Amino acid sequence: MASRENFTEEEWSRVVGAPMLAGIAVTAADPGGLWGAIKESTAVAGSITDKNAPGGLVGEIIAEFQTSEGRAMAKDALHSEVKGKKPEQIVEAALLELAAISTLVAQKTPDEVEAFRAWINELANNVAEAGTEGGFLGFGGVKVSDAEKATLDRLASALA
Repeated sequence: MASRENFTEEEWSRVVGAPMLAGIAVTAADPGGLWGAIKESTAVAGSITDKNAPGGLVGEIIAEFQTSEGRAMAKDALHSEVKGKKPEQIVEAALLELAAISTLVAQKTPDEVEAFRAWINELANNVAEAGTEGGFLGFGGVKVSDAEKATLDRLASALA
């Protein structure tokens, strides 16, 4: 079974920050204004508090988010990747870091890597589908924009 002990403190911080990085990558791909950002943030929160989520490494990450220390750890990991960057730079930085985290998880917990990758991809898809892009006052627009679709594809490749 995967556990926090398989990782150094720095590595664990990066792993715990992965769901937030995936969410911000999709959000930054096509910023949809305040309301869209709120919906997309809510989708991330829903995924990291899902009581029906699988056990193993994913379950341990979710459990980490139940603590203030875990949330602070994830927030710090996110800020270190996105602070002072423009949206397109945020997407690039997040995808690079997620690829590195995926490799790390594969090395440290090979039996858990597929579940981890599937969870991150599902979370990113939930974020993309949370808000409507384009339109006016919530009318019109599309559920997942072309930019978000491209980012989801790039994310799946980065995690593989």
